[in-house]
Amino acid sequence: MLKRMFVAPDPGWLRLRSAARSVLGIGLAVTVCGLAGHSLVAAITGGLAALLALFTVTDATVRAQMVTTGLLPAVGFPVLAAAAVLHDHPVGRGAVFAAVVGAGVYARRWGPRGHALGVFAFMTFFAAQFLHTVPGQLPELYAAVALALTASSLVRFGAWCYERRLPPAVPPPAPPAGRGLARATTRQAIQATAGSAFALLVGQLLSEQRWYWAVGATWWIFVNTTSRGETLVRGFRRTLGTVIGIVLGLLVVVPLHGAAVPTAVLVAVSVFGIFYTAAVSYTWMMLAVTLMATLLYGLLGVLDPGLLALRLAETGVGALGAALAVLFVLPVTTHATTDAWIERALRCVHHCTAEAAARLAGSATADPAPHVAELGPLLSRVRLSLSPLVHPLSPLRARKARARQVLALLDDCAREVRGLASIAADPEASHDARLTASCQRVEAAVEALTTPRGARDTGAAVVVVAHPPAAEPALAHLHGLERALADLSAPLRSSPRAPLVDA
Repeated sequence: MLKRMFVAPDPGWLRLRSAARSVLGIGLAVTVCGLAGHSLVAAITGGLAALLALFTVTDATVRAQMVTTGLLPAVGFPVLAAAAVLHDHPVGRGAVFAAVVGAGVYARRWGPRGHALGVFAFMTFFAAQFLHTVPGQLPELYAAVALALTASSLVRFGAWCYERRLPPAVPPPAPPAGRGLARATTRQAIQATAGSAFALLVGQLLSEQRWYWAVGATWWIFVNTTSRGETLVRGFRRTLGTVIGIVLGLLVVVPLHGAAVPTAVLVAVSVFGIFYTAAVSYTWMMLAVTLMATLLYGLLGVLDPGLLALRLAETGVGALGAALAVLFVLPVTTHATTDAWIERALRCVHHCTAEAAARLAGSATADPAPHVAELGPLLSRVRLSLSPLVHPLSPLRARKARARQVLALLDDCAREVRGLASIAADPEASHDARLTASCQRVEAAVEALTTPRGARDTGAAVVVVAHPPAAEPALAHLHGLERALADLSAPLRSSPRAPLVDA
């Protein structure tokens, strides 16, 4: 796990730059709040608002990111007011919190902006419980949030806006569409609400003061997951990260007794860790989050070993709530989800191939680049969907071998497609008449692999043609793509439980 974090590719140092910029932006936000005379509670609220803005706002363009950041107070301020007013009314507070959970997950149907606004609404309510917010504090907290968002935006969109020099980001692929309960966001909203209700009730039995930790654990386990397998793996990783973070808290944070300077330095290190590890390891990210929360409790003067033990227990309750929800409330199987993402990735491979071939044939309008850019996020989504099967603790050996083979072959497809697209971008590249026939075979292979099992023509098998070594580079990539698609036939078209012949 440690090796994976440090050897993971970081093209253009984007993770490093994002983490460093976030530390600077959040540090400036907290400093400005302090200089404005805000209390420690207000400064923490402002710092959290800045962290959420930098972490969750992921629109494809800088302009869209600015709009989403500007909308955050529109959802955060009413939620903060509701949390403060209901502070001493447990029943109403719990009902509203559950409604915020459901609405926040449902909002993901509107893409990155809906996701960011939903997370901000949830975390605003969560922070109000964390800081025991009451109505008299609202004016100061509103001012701190507005000031912090302004300060962090000056860093993100002004002093260090490296995105302006990059091509627009490819938005993460949307989940498969549908209506009613067939829509993934609708099912997840119901699951998250049910899981959070369980976590809230059991969490309050453990602690009337810190029950919200259980709800927070359930919420974050549902982020960026679709199937029950993904959710269960994420729950395990969250619990593991929390355990490691608590151990570090006992060894490092508790002995500090809330000393301001070392605590501030370690908070900055934790923030850096959150942003640097988020895209690589959920376990390491949760370690950093747990350490940061422990440091903040130290600053507030309420930290002790018993509090850390309670946090672990509440996290376990939240993970259990998420697990029960995905297992028994409108469950979505890993197999069904994986099939949908693999089909989208394969169709993207075909679009890339067709556009590249048309470009090589002389078309001035054909451009495989957008499809190549789309393929990366789709393959990442396939990996996430298959993560429960390739997890080291998975007991399903046949499925694990099958999943690993699928991932390796899809990576081969992506590599051949990128090579083909790079050749097509060369204006001097020559067109070979054999490209058309090869592209037709690729199209037929993709169609055979993505046709539902019951609707397949039994004679429509995926066949690979034996090719002599191709002197034309584009043909070499197409032949490699044909071979990878033919090899995908075995793991994709046979029963998921059947052992692979060449596993």
